[in-house]
Amino acid sequence: MKLYNSDRSRWIGGLIIIVIVYSLFYLLFADRSFTYDIPRKVRHIIKFGTTILVYFIGTYHLGKLSDRWMAQVWHFIHISLLIIITSIGLYDWAFGMVGTKTKEMAATMQEFLISPVLYVAMGILNKRLSKDLNGNQ
Repeated sequence: MKLYNSDRSRWIGGLIIIVIVYSLFYLLFADRSFTYDIPRKVRHIIKFGTTILVYFIGTYHLGKLSDRWMAQVWHFIHISLLIIITSIGLYDWAFGMVGTKTKEMAATMQEFLISPVLYVAMGILNKRLSKDLNGNQ
């Protein structure tokens, strides 16, 4: 269950790409004053597209690692939260604006999915599990 050198390089490569996508999303889109001038549906598509991009980056990099459980957890968390976010977005598109609390919940889920936090947490957990299984502390 140990990350080998090629696994470590692949994992770090995925992390770097996710950090770049996350940073660009906030620098070029989310934290800009013109964001609210963009039509709501276009904002949804940009956010959804960014989330899908991060999902595929993680899928590619974690799928090549020797520890398969990390890719399985990645899929489970992303697909589960994407279903929820997509449902909220489709409701918003079909029936009008969703409530503020629902919108904030969806934004928080999207933030979690594109941030490197999940990816890093999985790497830390993998390292800790490897140490525990090998009897190292």
